[in-house]
Order: sequence, then structure tokens, then C-alpha cells
Amino acid sequence: MNLRTILFSLLAVVTMASASLAAAAEPAGPAKSKGTRAAVSDKATKANAVPTRSARKRFAERRPLRPSEGQIAGLHRTGDPLALRSSVALVVDQDTDEVLFRKNTDAVLPIASITKLMTALVTVEAGLPLDEVLEVERSDRTIDRMRSWLNPGVKITRSQALHLALMSSENHAAQLLGRTYPGGLEAFVQAMNAKAQLIGMHDSHFVDPTGLSPENRSTPNDLVRLVKAAYEHQTIREYSVSHEMTLPLGRRTVRYANTNRLTASPNWDIGLQKTGYISAAGRCLVMQAVIEGQRVVMVLLDSVGKYSRIGDAQRIRDWLEARRALEGDAPAHGAGQLD
Repeated sequence: MNLRTILFSLLAVVTMASASLAAAAEPAGPAKSKGTRAAVSDKATKANAVPTRSARKRFAERRPLRPSEGQIAGLHRTGDPLALRSSVALVVDQDTDEVLFRKNTDAVLPIASITKLMTALVTVEAGLPLDEVLEVERSDRTIDRMRSWLNPGVKITRSQALHLALMSSENHAAQLLGRTYPGGLEAFVQAMNAKAQLIGMHDSHFVDPTGLSPENRSTPNDLVRLVKAAYEHQTIREYSVSHEMTLPLGRRTVRYANTNRLTASPNWDIGLQKTGYISAAGRCLVMQAVIEGQRVVMVLLDSVGKYSRIGDAQRIRDWLEARRALEGDAPAHGAGQLD
């Protein structure tokens, strides 16, 4: 083999190696040429095809979600007799403040849309006319990317905005309530924090009326106080537990449903409730309910799984019913008084 042949052979090897490295570095994707598909084999087409919508949805469901603050802090490693999926739980007798069940109750965590209970409390106690017509502005739509029928220019009453915020956790409705408060959003948030201090929520802090910010923070003990304060208002009670609401918005009639499906269950006697969810907070739920004739306040924070907070509420109810059936012989887990 002469020198020229050897050089051509080496050049061919280097060229093939460079092409292989380039192909490895290039992300897989459909072959395109000025908007047209390149002619490739069926096998190659399947390997490089753009995923369908259903395939993308399945992939999204398999992707791990961002951990909540409770998960990062290791709160989910705490066990409990009921095997709850919520890392934080507190159940209190509404009338006596007796603690019936507790788990990680010293935690200070984001509370997501449970914030809207304070939004409702400030709105109702301000004495603002509930029949006043409010107009949605563009600034109300910049708070999140969730789809909403409350587009700029839509007009609803303060009562309707309050109803939507409590029942279906409508963020734009809650933002509208805060913006139209005398003095605007800044004054509204100040009023939220002032009310929190007034009712003894000394470990809580609010920065917006929606709960979208993880800086809206509280403790289980403080949230019991919030539920009890909100329960004093019939409007808040009724709006929070209503099953659905139909609202004409422009040329459309939109049906809104409650975010807590337990409100439609004949097996539950719920007097007030609010759900919440953002990544930092996990799934959250607070409720006032009557179980075996006993009025209780239930707080569940940082639950893992879309329906896990509902399952936890049912486990607690079953446990309370069994405890009641034993006429109080079974000791409550972590019994005591509300701090």
C-alpha cells in the first residue's frame, strides 16, 4: 500500500468519525427541508416524529414535579398513625380548642389559595357594597398564566368575584377584589396582615390576595384561627361550600364548580372550606365540618397527589368516628389545646 492510499484511508476514517460525533450531538427531531418533510424510512419517521399531544401529556405526567418546601425540609418522613399523605395536619374541636390530632404543627409553610379566606375576610369586614360592579383590567390578568374567562373589560359584582374566589379559587377574581379595595392592592395586603395579627395569627404573613406567591405563609395553628374567624360570616360560609355557579360573561355563560368535591357529597356536613395548590405548598385543604355531632376544624398542608388531601380528610373522619364509637376510650394522638 503506497503513501497516497494510506493518507486517503486516514482522511476517510476522520471524516466518518466527525460525522458520527456531529450526529450524536444533534438532538433527535423530524427532518425538515424548507417546510417539507424529508423522505425517510418508516422506522426513522417513528423514531424522530414530533410527539402527539397525548404523548406529551403522558410524558408530562411522568415528569417529577418540583419538590415542595415541606418535602425539601423532610417533613414527609414524619410518620403518623393514620398514614396521611399530608406532611402537616391539625384537627381541633371548634368549640373547645382541644387538639384531636396533630402532625408537624410547628411548620411554617406556603399556604397557596387558602390565602383567599383572608382575602374574603378583609373584603367582607370592610363593609364594601357587594352589589358594586367591578371591571376586570389588564393588570388583573398578569398575575398568572392560568386560563380564565375574566378577560379585560368583563364586569362582575363584588359578590360574584368573592363567590368565584372562594368556591372555584379564581385568581383573577381575588386579584380584582384586592385592586378595588380603597387604597388599592398595597392597602389591601396591609389590611390582610393587620387582620392576621388581630386574630392571633402571629406566625403568618401575606403578600398578595391570591396565594400565588410562596411568601404567603402560615402555620396550622394560625390557620385554625383563620377558619374560625371566617366561619363567623355567613356569606363566606355559603360561598365556600356552594357546589357550582353559572355566570354570564359577555356572549358566554360559564359554569364554575367547587374545587373541593367533598362539598357535593351527602356524607359530609361541611360548613366552610378552602383548597390550595402551588408547587412550593403542595396540595392544601382547610375545612370546618361536623363529624359525629362534633364541630371540628381540619388543616391539611403539603399533601402529595392530586386527590390525597381528600383521602386524608376521609381517613381523619373515619378515625374520629371510630374514636367516638369507643366513647372516648382511645386517646387522641397529640392531644392538648390549641397553641
